[in-house]
Amino acid sequence: VQLQASGGGVVQAGASLRLSCAASGRTLTNYHMGWFRQAPGKESEFVAALVWTTLRTRQRHADSVRGRFTISRDTAKNTVYLQLNSLKPEDTAVYYCAARIDNPLATIATGESMYAYWGQGTLVTVSS
Repeated sequence: VQLQASGGGVVQAGASLRLSCAASGRTLTNYHMGWFRQAPGKESEFVAALVWTTLRTRQRHADSVRGRFTISRDTAKNTVYLQLNSLKPEDTAVYYCAARIDNPLATIATGESMYAYWGQGTLVTVSS
């Protein structure tokens, strides 16, 4: 599967952005989809992930973004989104989308080594 991330930009603190991760090559059924970010000079960190079945969608968000960021998906468009609200300067980073194939009932992974497929990243810059 190929992943294409987009939607980054330069915004002021308190603003919102929506990042998109469009998948091609495969439908996202049985894929766990995640977002990670890497700030300048820092290690990559987990942001959010989701997996879905026909019955339900499960999501997981990092403590640092819970209540401000929301991961969602549009199966018709084979796309996963990350809605970023109430942005802070510390949210400045390159955001990457990632995917892994696993049982949709499996625990949502937060380690980047668990994800085999990666998009190219999109830069989010938040000014104070």
